[in-house]
Amino acid sequence: MSSRFADLGSRARGVPGPPDFALVGLLRIPEAQSSPWISLTRRVMFAVGLLCAAAIVVYIGRDGYRDSADETVTLLDAFYYATVSLSTTGYGDIAPVTPSARLVNIFVITPLRVLFLIVLVGTTLAVLTERSRQALKIQRWRRTVRNHTVVVGYGTKGRTAIDAMLGDGVQPADIVVVDTDAVSLEAASTAGLVTVHGSATQSDVLRLAGVQNALSVIVATNRDDTAVLVTLTARELTKKAKIVASIRESENTHLLRQSGADSVVVSSETTGRLLGIATTTPSVVEMMEDLLTPEHGFAVAEREVEPSEVGGSPRHLSDIVLGVVRAGVLVRVGEPSVDALESGDKLLYIRRAR
Repeated sequence: MSSRFADLGSRARGVPGPPDFALVGLLRIPEAQSSPWISLTRRVMFAVGLLCAAAIVVYIGRDGYRDSADETVTLLDAFYYATVSLSTTGYGDIAPVTPSARLVNIFVITPLRVLFLIVLVGTTLAVLTERSRQALKIQRWRRTVRNHTVVVGYGTKGRTAIDAMLGDGVQPADIVVVDTDAVSLEAASTAGLVTVHGSATQSDVLRLAGVQNALSVIVATNRDDTAVLVTLTARELTKKAKIVASIRESENTHLLRQSGADSVVVSSETTGRLLGIATTTPSVVEMMEDLLTPEHGFAVAEREVEPSEVGGSPRHLSDIVLGVVRAGVLVRVGEPSVDALESGDKLLYIRRAR
């Protein structure tokens, strides 16, 4: 696997690398699941179409064919010839000569033969077709993927972060999951997410996930040292993407900041604070969970300041404003610097979830 990523990295740097079909199994593009009966029906209809096309070709050129029975080639004869030819039967010493016998051969024997061929080679054809389709989808996806979110780690934190994004209206096709666990990646693919199998500490894996064109990166690993290394690698590949990382110990916050993380969430301390608050004021914890769940109740959202609101105070708006983002810096409501809103400011406010 490491050699495949090395070849991928060479191609990313301008050196020819492996074709897209070599990435099948590493990069997986989800697709809608259909009934096996629908797939089987499509294959049978395609075979019938080939049979009709072959019969028409034979009938148009019937002057070049000879029937040993009556010296003429009718439309029925053309279908019969196409049937025995496409099925590679090739009758020689024994052949039906009456119309009824040929009808039976066309409508009974041949469908049975086709079903036998489907059972015999269907699995091999399905595997080859799936690999070809995945290779084409990978090629198309890598050409068009832009402004997406890369989530490193599909554990509890990663899944919860993705659920929050989906609740805010982010499309599953705009999320790429990177993980080393095949079971987790299978669950992510079932949820309609693009997946990449590999360690995000390797730059070639992040390139495969399109980090260089990503809008944001979420680092949700289980170890703080891994989070630091992933953040360093991601920041080396992209300067514009917003990197949000989760760690267990607050003493490692400065390491992530120095590595290029824009936001750091200390999971253990945040959970501990909520546990402590819940012992005295559980309703506060309930409200916090409500604000962090965008699917129902209330949610914290961000919006641009409207032209009619410029010059006014955020405390006088109909929305409950918590803070103002000015020049990329969050200022809490009540500070004198944000008593008068300016054009280009963003408001953090509480909205009712849809």
